[in-house]
Amino acid sequence: MATATTTESAPRTSARVHVQKFGTFLSNMIMPNIGAIIAWGLLTAFVIPDGWTPNEKVATVVGPSIFYLLPILIAYTGGKLVYGVRGGVVGAVGVMGVIMATSDPLFIGPDGNAAPMFLGAMIMGPATAWTMKKIDSIWDGKIKPGFEMLVDNFSAGIWAAVMAVIGMFALAPILLKVIEWLGSAVQFLVDNSLLPLSSIFIEPAKVLFLNNAINHGVLTPLGIQQSAEQGYSILFLLEANPGPGFGLLLAYCFFGKGIARASAPGAIIIQFFGGIHEIYFPYVLAKPRLIAATILGGMTGIAINMIFDTGLRAPAAPGSFLAVLAQIPPGNYFGVILSVFGAATVSFLVASFLLKMDRSDDEGDLAAATAEMEEMKGKTSVASSMLVGSGAPHSGPINKIVFACDAGMGSSAMGASVLRRKVQDAGFGDVTVVNRAIQNLDDEWDLVVVHRDLADRARIRTPSAAHVTVDNFMNSPRYDEVVEVLRTSNGPGGAGGVAAPEAAATGSADLLPDDSVVLLGRATTRDDAITEAGQLLVATGAVDASYVDSMHEREQSVSTHMGNGLAIPHGTNEAKPLIRRTALSFVRYPDGIDWNGNQVKFVVGIAGAGDDHLTVLSQLGQVFTDQDRVAQLESAQSVADVKRILGQVASPTATA
Repeated sequence: MATATTTESAPRTSARVHVQKFGTFLSNMIMPNIGAIIAWGLLTAFVIPDGWTPNEKVATVVGPSIFYLLPILIAYTGGKLVYGVRGGVVGAVGVMGVIMATSDPLFIGPDGNAAPMFLGAMIMGPATAWTMKKIDSIWDGKIKPGFEMLVDNFSAGIWAAVMAVIGMFALAPILLKVIEWLGSAVQFLVDNSLLPLSSIFIEPAKVLFLNNAINHGVLTPLGIQQSAEQGYSILFLLEANPGPGFGLLLAYCFFGKGIARASAPGAIIIQFFGGIHEIYFPYVLAKPRLIAATILGGMTGIAINMIFDTGLRAPAAPGSFLAVLAQIPPGNYFGVILSVFGAATVSFLVASFLLKMDRSDDEGDLAAATAEMEEMKGKTSVASSMLVGSGAPHSGPINKIVFACDAGMGSSAMGASVLRRKVQDAGFGDVTVVNRAIQNLDDEWDLVVVHRDLADRARIRTPSAAHVTVDNFMNSPRYDEVVEVLRTSNGPGGAGGVAAPEAAATGSADLLPDDSVVLLGRATTRDDAITEAGQLLVATGAVDASYVDSMHEREQSVSTHMGNGLAIPHGTNEAKPLIRRTALSFVRYPDGIDWNGNQVKFVVGIAGAGDDHLTVLSQLGQVFTDQDRVAQLESAQSVADVKRILGQVASPTATA
């Protein structure tokens, strides 16, 4: 009997995982274009004849945006996810057939509704890119030298045109029928006052992480079409209403116990104002009966919007109360706001009653529920990590680790160096550890290590990877956790693996001239220290003066504090053109400087024109993980002493 149960549960789990991945893929098509959708919504709210500030000329932008711009952007994004820029381009052309079919009487339904461009974009973009990828594989490596560009361009043009025709005559009529059925189903629920019953399916789906498939696969495309027709749509609030989760967490604040009660106030801020609904999922999983509170809360919110005939002009993404307010059209404020707080009130009352009747241990339940949630989702959640700590290990062997930072120039290089040494010392020499800028990441990595302030951006770029966040690049305890994860997923390792090849040592002399070393820095604040280190780079002619401004800009996005008294300020990735040659500067502050709550005694300014500075950064990482060498730098009496201490790791002996 037990065997049968196990055998039967496997397909269900597999199906759920596939649906989750499908939902994530849909989300990755929609989310990068939310800004464009919001722009369309704002233009619609202001300039259409019934808008706040009608303007006939500007209003001409509204129609083409919804019919052409947004579907093409979505198709391009979907194609790029499948096959890079090449896939994005052919995907954008492929969807044009579906778009243009909307103006042909052959494709106009009896109710006057046109073919659904958004669903067409979400299908044609990835489909055109995927088929293009398969076609390219047929003659990959078989084209004579000199003809590659010719074949690539013509094959892309021909196939994109073919797919546009297929979309017009094959896909558009099918999608029209599908949209009619879905629209009829929604209209049936509305006409019979049954739409609130959709919460019976939506709220449990959210907790099981199936919300992306429902929201971005059905509700958002239908909602955009409805909004284009009447100026707003109730469908945007079926899943995104923050009220049910807010009420549940509020009940935990008053009637929860242990860690659940203590963490609920912080979770409310993340959920209600940050729009990250996943933060409340573990609270429901800890006590499954509480799903009744979110269902009844969701039903209440939908019912209120139906009574007042209210909705949003565009998706509220993320689903925060602030995003909801931004998308409320004129005349809808009272109903929408009442729907949020009405849903929260009902959810709060029901959850409070259930919590008061419960006698189990919240702390143990929440820890187990968070682990269950992360297992279902397939990776650690930034939001849930605040509840019980670090995440679960990767589900399979880890062969490729990337250390990501904003620019890929300094922080990630040093962090990768420290982590790489730990991984190699543990006997996992075949595991690749490299550094990259977040904007250059793709979803090929098994494990991503990133500063906690950049975690959300990294997760968007690498949804299939496991993620580890750090805030101390030199001696973060998370590095040891990574090694333990490797032992769990890859095997025990050995006494010493084969070291990954590194660039040849360049020595620090070329990159760190004598006049770029200051033993007694004058700065007393973080910003002044960044300026002091940057001005040394300017003085040596390594960078333009405006590069210093980019160093300050970089610091605003994420701290360059490395740990062990070291900070390495550097410019943003966009500031690369301001760098004339690779160089470093070194400033010591014997009394220390407050660097975002951390004491820093050494500031190393970085300007990396290429990759030749990465070796020295790797070596600096080794210096500042060695307490003896840090002490030597603190007591160094001359520039020569500093360069000698730093130069120890630049020698062939040290890197051997």
